[in-house]
Amino acid sequence: MTDLPILQIAGLRKEYGSFVALKDIDLKVREGEFLTIVGPSGSGKTTLIKLLVGMEEQTEGSIWLRNIRLDRVPANQRPTCMVFQSLALFPHRSVGQNVEFPLKIKGVPAAKRKARALELLAMFRLPESYFDKRIGQCSGGERQRIALARALAFDPEILFFDEPLSALDYRLRKTLEKELKALHLRTGKTFIYITHSLEEAMVMSDRIAILRAGRFEQIGTAEAIYNHPKSCFVAGFMGDVNLFDIGRDADSGSLTVPHFSISASAAKALVLPPDKKNTLMVRPEAVRLLAGDETADFVTRGEVTGHYLLGSRTQLEITQPDGKLIVVETANHGQDGHVGAAVRLGFDGAMAHLISEAIR
Repeated sequence: MTDLPILQIAGLRKEYGSFVALKDIDLKVREGEFLTIVGPSGSGKTTLIKLLVGMEEQTEGSIWLRNIRLDRVPANQRPTCMVFQSLALFPHRSVGQNVEFPLKIKGVPAAKRKARALELLAMFRLPESYFDKRIGQCSGGERQRIALARALAFDPEILFFDEPLSALDYRLRKTLEKELKALHLRTGKTFIYITHSLEEAMVMSDRIAILRAGRFEQIGTAEAIYNHPKSCFVAGFMGDVNLFDIGRDADSGSLTVPHFSISASAAKALVLPPDKKNTLMVRPEAVRLLAGDETADFVTRGEVTGHYLLGSRTQLEITQPDGKLIVVETANHGQDGHVGAAVRLGFDGAMAHLISEAIR
């Protein structure tokens, strides 16, 4: 993967009458990158992918493929390919005919078409005997592989994916996530993937772009967004999280977090930007139960009101005196607090992240 942008979006905007679906969309995608766009329903994911593949036209802005204005190229002439959620396979054609179809459109001779189709089937671990098999005889996972093989037959520069795994069961979805990631590494193609599943995005992507109300809220690696979100929205969207209001006492100027005691070193280390809404973010795995005289930079008390086994982990819900809920995740070693237990808990400043947002 190089640092050269293969796709560049500048000032993209899409309006449907008075409704603005996308606004101020700027994005550079590196060649060979696996970029996943995630966001809640209504955030603009589907609209964006339609603009990128040429199914709709933008109201403003431009889309570039290297030095070519991609948005001025007809959809059927673009060096890109789309894998739809519905897969859009031809049920009346065989597996081989489906995979060959893009090559047939290009006028590739029959013998070469078949050889390439068999090569692609082998890449997706489908035996040669599947060439003459009907689509209706294939399982859901096999159909996914066939759709991917057909997409690669185009030899596109960019592959777009519109939630292709959303209709599959959990185990098959997890298998295909790994296969897609491995396929990306083998081919070196640029993948742009749309999904509502944060888990899919974190497993497969080089970078994640989070859409909110038609704008990119944050773009970065999964690790960067998970540990250093730019907003409370992103923090919550990226998984379970604890968010605490943090400020300074009007009289003493000391750092305050409701119902927490704070060590002097942690208070000194935190600098709160003025005229901002400041929130301290801590992931559940960074919070721990405190035994005996054990301490931490931030310490509070509460009652265990929820206890959930999550395979190798245990999740506790602990309620503070004011009713605020704190989520804690620990290794599942059978020594965690039971429901109704009074506990001390805390976290260290190095494990917390300060989010400062404009006051609205």
